[in-house]
Amino acid sequence: MKRISWLFGALVLAACAMNDKAAVPAAPVPVYAAGSLREALTAIAADFEARSGHKVALTFGASGLLRERIEKGEGAQVFASADTDHPQRLAARGGWLAPQVFTRNSLCALTAAHIAARPPTLLATMLRTDVRVGTSTPKADPSGDYAWMLFRKAEAVQAGAYAALDAKALMLTGGADSPKPPAGRGTYAWVMDRGRADVFLTYCTNAVSAQQEVPRLKIVQVPPELQVGAAYGLTLRGDAPPAARAFVAHLLSAEGQAVLQRYGFGAP
Repeated sequence: MKRISWLFGALVLAACAMNDKAAVPAAPVPVYAAGSLREALTAIAADFEARSGHKVALTFGASGLLRERIEKGEGAQVFASADTDHPQRLAARGGWLAPQVFTRNSLCALTAAHIAARPPTLLATMLRTDVRVGTSTPKADPSGDYAWMLFRKAEAVQAGAYAALDAKALMLTGGADSPKPPAGRGTYAWVMDRGRADVFLTYCTNAVSAQQEVPRLKIVQVPPELQVGAAYGLTLRGDAPPAARAFVAHLLSAEGQAVLQRYGFGAP
């Protein structure tokens, strides 16, 4: 019931904010969001700004690191995470509303050109001793947590797979000390372009963007027995102003959802 009530409130206040130009604040709405949402949320924010006159300040990063920054006092009003755990932790501390799933993603394997893997052979390829498997960093970035969930599913397919993958996985992105790509470069395209891994487990949306940047990279779909669904959670600060609620309403609207799906995300 809490999820329905805060969404209803967001929609009601959004209608007021969208129609009251005099209420447009000088400061932009601070929105913190998972890095995998960068392209889609940038487009959604631009559309929202054009429709409403409200400005949006987008901050992207690993969801766990963003949550820590918010807990330390940074002034986000909206938090769009690549999982539901991090926004739920904010809600449990107080001051934030119960999160709701607003979109979905799934894992793909982004591979170097010399890797000849297909969905049925992906696990065997990752288990090869000469293949380096890259992931993001668990706890800091949900993508890393999802990779370890995949490793646990692999154990049910082949005994010993979890221990082997857990031991060999290279946590190359998403951590507080992870190397950052140069300006204008995508994280996963850059990591793979530098030859840091042979197979990288990441969101399918990230894999598509990386392949567009570095066409020689290949995308391998994760087979159903290993697939892990990523549910993205959205939360709003309890005392958020109408402009922030209006942005949430736009993100959840048919128009906002259509943009997410255009960038490869799934319906909530």
